[in-house]
Amino acid sequence: MVLIQVIVGVVFVERLFQDVSRQMTKAASIDIKHLIDLAASDTDILKIAKSLQIDTIWVDDPAFDAPDRYRDFFDFAGWYVIETLHEEVPEVQMVDLARSRGAVYVLANINGNGLEFRISRNRVSARNPHQLLVYMVFSAFLLSVLAVLFLSNQIRPIRRLSRAAEAFGKGQSVPLNPRGASEVRSAATAFLSMRARIERQIEQRTMMLSGVSHDLRTPLTRLKLSMSLIEASDETAMIQQDLLEMEDILDEFLAFARGDSEEQDERVSPRALAEELIKKSNYAGRNVTLTFEGATDADATVKMRRSAVHRAISNLLSNALKYGNKVNLNLYTGEGFVEFVVEDDGPGISEDQRETAIKPFARLEAARNQDKGAGVGLGLAIAADIALSHGGNLILSKSDDLGGLKAGLRLPR
Repeated sequence: MVLIQVIVGVVFVERLFQDVSRQMTKAASIDIKHLIDLAASDTDILKIAKSLQIDTIWVDDPAFDAPDRYRDFFDFAGWYVIETLHEEVPEVQMVDLARSRGAVYVLANINGNGLEFRISRNRVSARNPHQLLVYMVFSAFLLSVLAVLFLSNQIRPIRRLSRAAEAFGKGQSVPLNPRGASEVRSAATAFLSMRARIERQIEQRTMMLSGVSHDLRTPLTRLKLSMSLIEASDETAMIQQDLLEMEDILDEFLAFARGDSEEQDERVSPRALAEELIKKSNYAGRNVTLTFEGATDADATVKMRRSAVHRAISNLLSNALKYGNKVNLNLYTGEGFVEFVVEDDGPGISEDQRETAIKPFARLEAARNQDKGAGVGLGLAIAADIALSHGGNLILSKSDDLGGLKAGLRLPR
């Protein structure tokens, strides 16, 4: 709006100066030309010039070759005044606008003699339209204030919608009341409908898998009880091992289906969480090294769902200990993020299979080690799902230090 005001103002002022200044200068040129004709006929023009409100003076040694002088670069009307005087009065040799702000000095050649005319500037050009400029500035300021108020009222619902969408991506449900323009209300209503459908679908999936897990646990419990009553042998030991693996598989199914939607955010120290994981791993007879490379503020708390992040890192450590002999847990903190990095010296995962590895039920045993145990392919998927629900991500790469897999769980601060 300010740009439009400036363009319209400049165009209007330029046209006003051009048309009005040319007309006023032509009128003054008639008086100057009349005085020049009288001076050429040796008539005393002083009284006549005074009656026309024009001061005249004969100039000794006139500088007919001197260039025209402008007052300043922004004196648009001065251009038209000088140009019109030269066009209307051929005897005019030089026009001086810079000598005085309120007057125009015109030097004419009359039979080789110099005659200078002094005319008020108000007679040859329009005054600067100060009132118009004031009105333009005031109206631009008023319209800008109204535009800011209006746009802020329209942007506020969009920001609320953005915060609700970002929170939903992190597994949180923020209340949202559709407001603003009709398009914004339509987008907010569509988002609320989509969020309700997704939440209903997640709830149905959780209920279904919970029901399946519960229904399967009953026969598994009966089988375990029956096996405990049978005389121990190699075959019964194998059967009991299979039953334990089936129970672990059910637990993984349920953990993947439940996710972390039921948990609440809390302030957690990344250092304390990492040390707790290391203690549990070492207590279970697994040797895991913990380093704080780059963790300048590891004790500063971070908002997260503690149990979910604990489960995600435990899955990464379990995978690393399953396929490697040496495992490191590194903690990095930076501007706006905290990252738990698990490295091992196992066979790793090739670059073309890393994207597949984080998909649910994906098993890459051919690329890893078949003798190290089996699973259902949900460990990395659960970790990646938890990272995404926090607004972070899970990055798989090759470990430069140990040569195996490097899994980085990065979360925003």
